[in-house]
Amino acid sequence: MNLDYASVQKLDTHHKALTLNLDPSTFGSFAEIGAGQEVARWFLLVGGASGTVAKTISAYDKEVSDDLYGSGSRYVSKQRLEAMLDNEWTQLLTQLSKTRGQQNRFFCFVDTVSARSFAGTNDSHGWIGLASSRRCASRCWRQRAAFSPSRALPHDSSRKPVYQGACALRRRSVPDDSGI
Repeated sequence: MNLDYASVQKLDTHHKALTLNLDPSTFGSFAEIGAGQEVARWFLLVGGASGTVAKTISAYDKEVSDDLYGSGSRYVSKQRLEAMLDNEWTQLLTQLSKTRGQQNRFFCFVDTVSARSFAGTNDSHGWIGLASSRRCASRCWRQRAAFSPSRALPHDSSRKPVYQGACALRRRSVPDDSGI
């Protein structure tokens, strides 16, 4: 098979989100705080989300964010992102591994984003985290192995809009140390 870049069709955000929504093996949650409110919206907007989205949560207020993920001095930081990812991943597995673990690979998408202020005195930036299992979670529980998801934590501090193409999620394996 020849995979020439010229022959590969560029897919828009709508098509990418819909493709994931129509994949019956993928199921997970979205948690977004601050200005990061767009990713889950795309998955809900394109249709078929009930087969993919277990939960969406948005904490714009700092007190709400502190209550969910613990207090912190910085809301758009790697530390806040990791707290969100750990909390949401644990909840997802606790709530769904028994009922959906046999047939689903789980994912948890989190982001924390600072938008450009009204006065324009700051640059927007954000952290995006993705935890995912490579195969059904139930196999890991049966083996009594410590389930460690694959993780990716990119940061963007550019002047371009942070969510330009944010739903451009690609399926790829991220190395982890769990052996899964």
